[in-house]
Amino acid sequence: MRNKIMRNSAALLLLSLSLSLPGHAQAGGDAEAAKGKISMCIGCHGIPMYKTAFPQVYSVPMIAGQSTDYIVKALQAYRAGDRSHPTMQSIARGLSDQDMADVAAYYGASGKADK
Repeated sequence: MRNKIMRNSAALLLLSLSLSLPGHAQAGGDAEAAKGKISMCIGCHGIPMYKTAFPQVYSVPMIAGQSTDYIVKALQAYRAGDRSHPTMQSIARGLSDQDMADVAAYYGASGKADK
C-alpha cells in the first residue's frame, strides 16, 4: 500500500511540475510564417561551406534539419549575449520569441540542406 501511495505521489508531483513549466517556444512555431522572417538567415546559413570574415573567419553551420529546440535555445543565447558572435547577437535581438519559434519550425522541418 505504501509503495502505491509513493508512486501516486511521485506521479502527481511530476504532473504538477510539468504543468508549471513554460511550454517550449517552438510549440507555437509556424514554418509558413517564417518564410517572411528568414531573409537574414538564408544569406549565410543557406550557403554550403560558407565562412564569414567578421569578427574572424568563422564556418557558418547549415541549420536545415537542425533540432527546433536547439535553434530556439541558440537564438535565445545570442539574444542574451551568452553566445558571442556579434552578427548573430544583433539579428537575435531583433527577433521576438514567436519569431524564433517560427524560424526554428521552418528550419527544423526543412530537412538537411545537402540532400
